[in-house]
Amino acid sequence: MVGLFVARHTPAHSSQVHRQKMVNSTQLKSDALMEQMKLHLSTDAGKELTKKIGLVYQINISPKKIGINEEAYVVDLKKGEVKKGQYEGGKPDATFSFTDDDFLKVATGKMNPQFAFMRGAMKIKGSLSAAQKFTPDIFPKPSRM
Repeated sequence: MVGLFVARHTPAHSSQVHRQKMVNSTQLKSDALMEQMKLHLSTDAGKELTKKIGLVYQINISPKKIGINEEAYVVDLKKGEVKKGQYEGGKPDATFSFTDDDFLKVATGKMNPQFAFMRGAMKIKGSLSAAQKFTPDIFPKPSRM
């Protein structure tokens, strides 16, 4: 049994690299919603939304705890685009941070954004007026599964 332990033991640095790779490969449930959002923005309803809102949001989504191992998405409602990664055009109008589960609840209308903010399930940076336009209405309605 000792031989097995020694064979599986790796230096701390190697272990940290392996753990980071595992985290980076973690699939967020929100990924599917963001893919739907890309398609939605190419429809007439999505183009109307882009004209109506005209703001850029960065959404940081963590698997379990806000601020840890976040994946960033840019929902650009000026250009009608959704991209994975940090916003590169200066500062977004508002930046939101969520856990994966809480983001899905807000985006699908199961949790009110104001309630999410008050209970700490959503963190906001940037323009408050831009943040107030961030409602479940900007996301496509999920199909029944």
